Amino acid sequence: MITRRTTLGLLASVLLPVSARAEYTESPYSKKAVDAGKLPPLAERLPKNPRRLDLRAMDRLAGRHGGAARMLIGGQRDTRLMTINSYSRLVGFNDKLELVADVLESYDIDEDRVYTLHLREGHRWSNGDPFTAEDFRYCWEDVILNRELHRGGPPADLLVDGKPPVFEVLDALTVRYTWESPMPDFLPKLASPIALRIVLPSAYVRQFHLKYQDEATLAKLIKKNRVDDWSGLHQKMSRQNRPENPDLPTLEAWRPMTAPPAEQFIFERNPYFHRVDENGSQLPYIDRMILNVSSSDIIAAKTATGESDLQFVGLDFSDYTLLKDAEKIYPIKVSLWKRTQGSRVALIPNLNYRDDGWRKLFQDVRFRRAMSLAIDRHEINHAVFYGLGQESADTILPESPLFKPEYAAAYAAHDPDQANRLLDEVGMHARGSDDIRLLPDGRPAHIIVETAGESTLETDVLELVTDHFRKVGLSLFVRTSQRDIFRSRALGGELMMSVWQGLDNGVPTADMAPSGLAPSGDDQYQWPVWGMYYATNETKGEAPDMPEVQFLADKLKQWRRTTTTEERAVIWAEMLAHSTQQVFTIGTINGGLQPMTRSTRMRNFPDKALYGFDPTSYLGVYLPDTLWYDRDL
Repeated sequence: MITRRTTLGLLASVLLPVSARAEYTESPYSKKAVDAGKLPPLAERLPKNPRRLDLRAMDRLAGRHGGAARMLIGGQRDTRLMTINSYSRLVGFNDKLELVADVLESYDIDEDRVYTLHLREGHRWSNGDPFTAEDFRYCWEDVILNRELHRGGPPADLLVDGKPPVFEVLDALTVRYTWESPMPDFLPKLASPIALRIVLPSAYVRQFHLKYQDEATLAKLIKKNRVDDWSGLHQKMSRQNRPENPDLPTLEAWRPMTAPPAEQFIFERNPYFHRVDENGSQLPYIDRMILNVSSSDIIAAKTATGESDLQFVGLDFSDYTLLKDAEKIYPIKVSLWKRTQGSRVALIPNLNYRDDGWRKLFQDVRFRRAMSLAIDRHEINHAVFYGLGQESADTILPESPLFKPEYAAAYAAHDPDQANRLLDEVGMHARGSDDIRLLPDGRPAHIIVETAGESTLETDVLELVTDHFRKVGLSLFVRTSQRDIFRSRALGGELMMSVWQGLDNGVPTADMAPSGLAPSGDDQYQWPVWGMYYATNETKGEAPDMPEVQFLADKLKQWRRTTTTEERAVIWAEMLAHSTQQVFTIGTINGGLQPMTRSTRMRNFPDKALYGFDPTSYLGVYLPDTLWYDRDL
């Protein structure tokens, strides 16, 4: 039997002498509530053993409490960035992308299939309710196993070979999940930007559950919240990743205070937050986060005039010059972080496109390779990215321990002669009067690529790609769509080709699931129907009818049965080599840079870091609860 154990003191924090742990420092913001009798003293609000961050070991400074940070967002849905950035997780990644206990005090792993989770004694939700094993039991038995709330049964992310785990409550502070076979990505799923949900604030949400609430009261709540039934009510009031219910208790650093709709959303410090610095000061240092809704088109301009204290939303590399010039006038500082996507802009042909002729071409590797070889990445890099990006296929970055140069080089050279030969081979040798190639069925090769129109970088890249494609006889038309309807159009076979970011996680380790390389979700625009098949435990969508794609699906299943990092690294290498040779998505430039702005008085903000949704949760792994204002400046 293989047993591994991680505790608070391993990697995540430093356990200081008992004398140093005896005193804790209260935020003046919370002390007012304590003095007014609205909150108990800090020592009664913290867990018996809080997570203690040694900021000195992280090359950061212990800070001061106080202040508010203004951010600009493009709309109400961007409030979800607070839960991503706050990054309070049962288990989370640190800035070295190592898993550490966070909300949990520790965890045990046996054979990569038995996970025992140990809670912190005295930990509480943001409203003061105890955080105990009952919150896990409620989520499992009353929500996940309830067919009115989960009509399809437990989510696919909790299944191994179609089977859910056995859940046990060992005591008030200990729960266990046991699968029959290995479940190596259970902890990474808990650490993800949108964490796997296995716990809920039961004392609060049970009032919306048919099992615990009388029907008359439920009927009033259903009417008040404008939903159809009790299951819709429970789902609406318990959404943890969309902070739209200010009454829902949280474990995050800041709790929402504003219900939508609104033009300004305020989040204030969680008085029961479980982290402290090495001196015993409760985190977060910053008392309030203020999110002001603005038009996405003018976020960069507003940031450049000092209307934001912490900004990355709505900014792109094309805004960098404007922001640097603003440093001379306004008290802001701009840094450039490296983006983690496999490609900053990628072309994604839909292998499930409903048009028979085009689908056959998209599923022919020679056609996909020809499109990739037609692109002049050197021109794109210098014209759009000022030569600061890396010309590459859509693949992982050199910062990943799994990286090999041949992945980046696969069909990424500009070779129009070879592209022309491949296009001839697939039966597109004939051309029309406008010199555009004809499909084998005689139609002109007019490719429609859809974009959400949210990025001028995408527009600039597509203008260049249009010229590159035309030189090999392919016509590219750009259609602006909306991000919200991309998925439904793709699933319906209506989306011919899309432009999007490439591989989400470009800096993986072997212990992170290679799900981005294989069909695993219906938001994968290269094979949405096949992705849905696996995302729904093979109950919806369709199984792949391409052996090249089935190979990746089988390898992902193999990875999920592994028990060692060495086994996982081998599978990652096989999948990376295969996917880059098959060119299922067409990358252009990766290693791009993201402008990050903050107030010149803000401390503990890294000048250089990795920027992305997965695995860093944008600011999350860099612990924004440790940001503070230096009032001496």
